[in-house]
Amino acid sequence: MEDLENILKTLPYEAVKLIVVDGVFSMEGDLCKLPQLVELKHKYNCSLMVDEAHGLGVFGREGRGVCDHFGLTDEVDLIMGTFSKSLASIGGFIAGDKDTINYLRHTCRTYIFSASNTPAATAAAREALHIMRQEPERLKNLWNVTNYALKRFREEGFEIGETESPIIPLYVHDIDKTFLVTKLAFDAGVFINPVIPPACAPQDTLVRFALMATHTEEQVERGVQALARIFREQGIIK
Repeated sequence: MEDLENILKTLPYEAVKLIVVDGVFSMEGDLCKLPQLVELKHKYNCSLMVDEAHGLGVFGREGRGVCDHFGLTDEVDLIMGTFSKSLASIGGFIAGDKDTINYLRHTCRTYIFSASNTPAATAAAREALHIMRQEPERLKNLWNVTNYALKRFREEGFEIGETESPIIPLYVHDIDKTFLVTKLAFDAGVFINPVIPPACAPQDTLVRFALMATHTEEQVERGVQALARIFREQGIIK
């Protein structure tokens, strides 16, 4: 926040300024500091855009996202997201006031020559929204297994950073070992994603353990035990 404010201080108050931020940072699972961003928005006469790609279906009422989680939806000028995460489809969206959206329709280069979304993809995303709203038990289970996983990884001695979401980073701090533990985990029946530069700093490589609403505590426990064994064999944790 200090770095952002230092940049904003150098810009003319009346200049057009847009702060763009992830709601949930996809590699390490931590949340943006939205309350502080809103304060800076007003202090320096900025607009604010939040990418809810990893917040939709996870945070807020009925999975409405991080903006709703903080109760600051009305303070955010543009909210964008994708259909390819929680909505299990293809495509995306951006929401804002009528004039801004109309401007984007006529000037956004990537939009002008894009074809419309397919009926099947649109119907799939719409049905996923219905499920999110009509089956709140899914969101409840997602957070039950997330909290269980966070607790168990900490108990086993993993370094998981400041994640507050179902995206749980397991730090490796070694590029070769990051790929090795990914393969060993796959062989043990656990699918994880390796994260290496440029998605992270060279010294901060990790694997990403990501949860879904349909996972069970038994599955999480099996994954934790397998990964604990692999990480200890590789000398990553004690």
